[in-house]
Amino acid sequence: MKRSQRVTSSRRKCRKAHFTAASSERRKIMSCGLSKALREKYGVRSLPIKRGDEVSFPNHKSQNKKDRIQGKVTTVYRKKYCIYVDKYTKEKQNGQTVNIALKPSICRIEKLYLNKDRKEYIDRKTKAAEKLKNKNTGA
Repeated sequence: MKRSQRVTSSRRKCRKAHFTAASSERRKIMSCGLSKALREKYGVRSLPIKRGDEVSFPNHKSQNKKDRIQGKVTTVYRKKYCIYVDKYTKEKQNGQTVNIALKPSICRIEKLYLNKDRKEYIDRKTKAAEKLKNKNTGA
């Protein structure tokens, strides 16, 4: 059941909003989950991915789910909704190496690239989460 007048439930309109989103909106859409250790440390479940973060992602060639490749994010390509990781490449027939695109939703951030702005963003996010928690519990 639709609860908000501002949000549409139409599939067509949702897809249009997704694919015509501005770069600032795409940043949030391209969020990535944090590892369990980082979740406990910062009190945040996910963050927008950034160049310099170290991520792990499943090895698609292996059937074993515990096989995960780790690497550093070299590029965040917002226009195509993908990221490129330094260790995830393939060799073309002519011998040239090419990066393989990954969706951020399948990745886990293992190590954060922290600067002043990102620390402030994490602090704002944790404060908002605490406010919401207090509001729901009635404290």
